[in-house]
Amino acid sequence: MGEFKPLLRIGSKTLIEHTVDSMFAGGITELTVTLGYRAGEVEQVLRSAWPADKVCIAINHRYAETDMLASVKTGLRVLMSAGFTDAREDAFFLLPGDMPAVSKETFRALAGHREKTMAKLIFPVAAGKRGHPPLISAVCVPDILDYEGAEGLRGFWRRRGGEELEVKDRGCLLDADTMENYHELAAYMQERMITIR
Repeated sequence: MGEFKPLLRIGSKTLIEHTVDSMFAGGITELTVTLGYRAGEVEQVLRSAWPADKVCIAINHRYAETDMLASVKTGLRVLMSAGFTDAREDAFFLLPGDMPAVSKETFRALAGHREKTMAKLIFPVAAGKRGHPPLISAVCVPDILDYEGAEGLRGFWRRRGGEELEVKDRGCLLDADTMENYHELAAYMQERMITIR
């Protein structure tokens, strides 16, 4: 990318703010955001927008020598210490911070599917491609925390399997890994009239 993704702007808000907004719009009531590089700057942005009881911050201090799985584990440990349990009825979404265009309908469709099936792991699929965010049953948390296999989080998904739910949401496939991706994402959000304030 060549830029610090969380603080890139679309309209008057940063990417990370739009991502958090999308989750709240989708019905999520509490968020844990795991930070690493330049964590203080991102935390300041988050704290200026939401109180600590709405957005909890977890810090992966070893971000430079670890992968996304380590950051997920860091966030899960904070989540568990805040009262989230590994009870079968609990679940959480996992969304990278550079994916702000997931529609509220996708979050709700995944939650509705889980209510009907009690599936342990559900991925949205758009145009034949698996996207984000997966909805993960809390019963998977111990396995995620224990997993040390190859390929990090991708390896865990392969081992775990999971269900797929077809959604009509190109936003669940769009991230900002390159500057070209970022411009595509910004254009998509403006075209779809996703809130840009």
